[in-house]
Amino acid sequence: MRFLLDPEQRAFAASLDALLTAANTPAVVRDWSRGDHVGGRVLWSRIAEAGVFALAIPEAYEGLGPRPVESAVAFVELGRHAVPGPLVETITAAVLLAGAGPGIAKRLLPGLASGETMATVAPEGADALDGDAATLRLSWADDHIRISPGHGPVRRSLDPARRLTPLAPGGEVLDTATDHALVWARLATAAQALGVGLALLDRTVAYVKQRSQFGVPVGSFQAVRHRLADAKIALEFARPLVFGAALTMRPAAVAAAKVAACEAAYGTARTALQLHGAIGYTAEYDLSLWLTKARALRTAWGDPGECRALVVSAAGDRRW
Repeated sequence: MRFLLDPEQRAFAASLDALLTAANTPAVVRDWSRGDHVGGRVLWSRIAEAGVFALAIPEAYEGLGPRPVESAVAFVELGRHAVPGPLVETITAAVLLAGAGPGIAKRLLPGLASGETMATVAPEGADALDGDAATLRLSWADDHIRISPGHGPVRRSLDPARRLTPLAPGGEVLDTATDHALVWARLATAAQALGVGLALLDRTVAYVKQRSQFGVPVGSFQAVRHRLADAKIALEFARPLVFGAALTMRPAAVAAAKVAACEAAYGTARTALQLHGAIGYTAEYDLSLWLTKARALRTAWGDPGECRALVVSAAGDRRW
């Protein structure tokens, strides 16, 4: 099967790229890391106006979906520009709430679609991403979710833009299936990681073209070119897995896509760090915004071992 994005999907990606390029996302990310959410909320509203969050919400609740392929297209661009905030968590919350009954869905989903509501989600007892910025906080167990009334103190993570908070106990309990929401979370994470990896590769290629050693650009060295080629191949192999998984939304296919995309992004991050040399280690250099995100996404919503185990299990009982 040969799968390519159609013209409408490519135009959607291009429009998001233009929007995010104009937004100067590195400055927004640095403010967000310090707890200043003003610029991030403005950007959040623009992303919502573009329809990104509505793609996971049924039309009956002012959404455009569910449209997982278009959602994957969007999250590649969000990752490419290192957009901060609980992006994956908001569409995961949308899927959870859509399954919690029409009353709850009608009350909460329109706000997610419009960007008025920013949601975060975490398993019960785990820290939630950006609970201090979110206006809707959900904790989940196997067969229900709980609307948390608040959050605890902020804890820093490896990626400074991913601010972690424990969720306060108590709150309204809603019955809903959680398995499908986890599939959406992993798909969005995989697509976001693919975008992060592509950005790291583009920035590194540009850097080795301008940095000189022995009177020639370091990008002309065979060892450098081989490292970049390996990163490019890994990312290009991950791309069809991500969009193929979005077409089927089968749990094992999405898990495989997450492993491939996150490992490709992490490998590209290691290459980018090595080829940038000492400047790559500095937090002031924008490359760090993507380096830390690649590492954090690798274990978000299921580490590589957990996802590989799901793939192996599904292959054994033919659930592909």
